[in-house]
Amino acid sequence: MSIDSGYWKNAVTFVSVSLAAYTSWKYYQAVLRRDTPPVKQSVDELIGNTPLVLIKSLSKATGTQIYAKMELCNPAGSAKDRVAFNAIREAEQDGRLIKGEPGWVFEGTSGSTGISIALLCNSLGYRAHISLPDDTSNEKLSLLESLGATVNKVKPASIVDPNQYVNAAKRACEELVKKGGRGIFADQFENEANWRIHYETTGPEIYKQMNGLIDGFVAGCGTGGTITGVSKYLKERISPHVVLADPQGSGFYNRINYGVMYDKVEKEGTRRRHQVDTMVEGIGLNRITRNFELGEHYIDESIRVTDDQALKMSKFLSVQDGLFIGSSTAINAVAAVKLSRKLGKGSRIVIIACDSGSRHLSKFWKTAKDVDRDISLEQVMVD
Repeated sequence: MSIDSGYWKNAVTFVSVSLAAYTSWKYYQAVLRRDTPPVKQSVDELIGNTPLVLIKSLSKATGTQIYAKMELCNPAGSAKDRVAFNAIREAEQDGRLIKGEPGWVFEGTSGSTGISIALLCNSLGYRAHISLPDDTSNEKLSLLESLGATVNKVKPASIVDPNQYVNAAKRACEELVKKGGRGIFADQFENEANWRIHYETTGPEIYKQMNGLIDGFVAGCGTGGTITGVSKYLKERISPHVVLADPQGSGFYNRINYGVMYDKVEKEGTRRRHQVDTMVEGIGLNRITRNFELGEHYIDESIRVTDDQALKMSKFLSVQDGLFIGSSTAINAVAAVKLSRKLGKGSRIVIIACDSGSRHLSKFWKTAKDVDRDISLEQVMVD
């Protein structure tokens, strides 16, 4: 009996050690696969599957878990890479653009979408023509010119002005097509390729990364594509509280919370310079776009954030977390902290980190850099 007992004891030990070794080997292989992405065949294949990172400072201060979906890690540096790629892809699918043949992509943009279009046009064999306000940050203008885009700078104006940058882009495209050229107007505000790509990719990525455990989702709204696509995907599966983070002067706050798009001082068409009185670029508007309209009913509330709060939050996150973010991401972060107070301790909130602070050095960060590096979150959140 003692011999048999010793035999079985040794056998069990051997099996246990072998099983542990095999499990460790499998884990090691999984880590290798995770840490070593497969080879990509072109730049457009780098778009998407962006990281999700816990914002430690905000999470610790609020007793919640606040995560940033790092869209600034896309190859052209923003969430707009997805939109630009899908607009081109759908144009190729319906024959408006043909792979391997000359073609132009026109867009009216405050900067980031144009940069994404310019980079992808270079990768896919097309040319980019970008119309934008002439007070767009120097970094964005330099990037567009460095990428070889044709840049048409126009005076900032309301959408009712025929020379407003979106209208200028559409007109330039129409003129090319009339002359027999091949081109498309990307039309990010009205083109449903915008929200569709976020429904097909960004939403599923967030859901998978969070294992379906999401109590709140926060995004700004410029075209409306991101918040519509992501919130639609999430709401079809779970019930997160969706917040539209809105800068001062934008009409979405009143639209979501009170059912009216603007009051008299915000009405687009009465201002001849900026459509929204804020130093924040990329989000905020005073008109209903198609991409926003399709997802409005998924949005539970809007939280308004001042420029001062955004400036302070950007500096706070840079110092506390090493997150060097742009103005629209700072808006989202402030709104997330406000939302955390409503959802309570232990809640899990995801925000969109739209782009890097490197896009905003000459405007937003020119002021943000002077904020006291020892600023507290309480000081950031003062209205």
